[in-house]
Amino acid sequence: MSHEQIAAAALDQLAIELPSWGFANTGTRFGKFLQAAAATTLEEKFADAAQVHALTGACPTLALHVLWDLPGGVADVARVQALEARHGVRAGSINPNLFQGQRYKHGSVGNPDPAIRAEALAHLRESVDIARQLGSRDLSLWFADGSNYPGTQHIRQRKHWFAEALSMVHERLGPGQRMLVEYKPFEPAFYHTDIADWGMALLLAREAGPQAHVLVDTGHHYQSQNIEQIVAWLLDEQRLGGFHFNDRRYADDDLTLGSIDPYQVFRIFHEIQQFAWERGAAPDLAYMVDQSHNLKGKIEAMIQTVRTAQELWVKAALVDREALAGHQAACRLVEAERCLTDAFATDTRPLVTAWATARGLPPDPFVAFRESGYLETITRERGDRNLASVTSYA
Repeated sequence: MSHEQIAAAALDQLAIELPSWGFANTGTRFGKFLQAAAATTLEEKFADAAQVHALTGACPTLALHVLWDLPGGVADVARVQALEARHGVRAGSINPNLFQGQRYKHGSVGNPDPAIRAEALAHLRESVDIARQLGSRDLSLWFADGSNYPGTQHIRQRKHWFAEALSMVHERLGPGQRMLVEYKPFEPAFYHTDIADWGMALLLAREAGPQAHVLVDTGHHYQSQNIEQIVAWLLDEQRLGGFHFNDRRYADDDLTLGSIDPYQVFRIFHEIQQFAWERGAAPDLAYMVDQSHNLKGKIEAMIQTVRTAQELWVKAALVDREALAGHQAACRLVEAERCLTDAFATDTRPLVTAWATARGLPPDPFVAFRESGYLETITRERGDRNLASVTSYA
């Protein structure tokens, strides 16, 4: 096949889920820099996500956060369904919140207090019910549970509480539903985190049941960690469920995908497509964005991430896999490595543009967004409300 045909086939397979919180004003531990155009209602989040989807053709779903988007729980399902119909974007993964309430100071499902563990479990079960009613496949689980000082928590006992809770959540899943277990080495827990790495997440997923998989956040790793090796192992174990896309320079920085190390993203995509080539079928993975920007414009940052993902995904698709297999078998190191570097060096922007044009999408989504007037409109409509809470300490 030609490069154009390879690119078109690859891009037709790539759907990227946007996060509702990525369109809202969020901040760091030190404060927020508010944006006049940020979304503050679920209606506005759906509207902004619909703009990104219309310009990129790759974002049909919006990840929802139960506490922030469905504070009424199951009672809010009808409201979400109305927004889906209005904006042409479906609800995606459902994200419970077990880290923001004061009661979770010492953990959620790993909390020594049985009443708090029971409350956390009830929230997880309701999140499964919300997902089922919305037709959302994935329950995305991230836990802030852990401790900051040696000896202050019983590490093994907390492991058992986690295993018990996740197994009970798994029992609640309906046919076709999945639970994705995310890991993070630190923050806010700085001595031990209950699910600190992919091995812990894998063990808990296996114990929970066959519908439990591991979620890889590209920012949740130590410096210089070989993320594509983790991806390859999880693929081989058939327990990779999906990704949270972002980039980082130091830790979980929530930077736009590929802004720091695009070659790493390419290598991850290569492992996925290599697996698909060898097996004859693409793995069933959820590709989700997990970013919230304080400085970049929120909608433009999402467009940038999606477009970067598309360009890197096509680069990975251009790897000559027949040649690579032969070079690997013969230990021809330079030739094997060049199969990757040659593909990575290919300018895939024209290929993505051609794919977009053929599908009636804007050839340049950034220009189309800026010319649409959408940003100016929402800035006028939302600006006074969003900036009313700004406090100056100058």
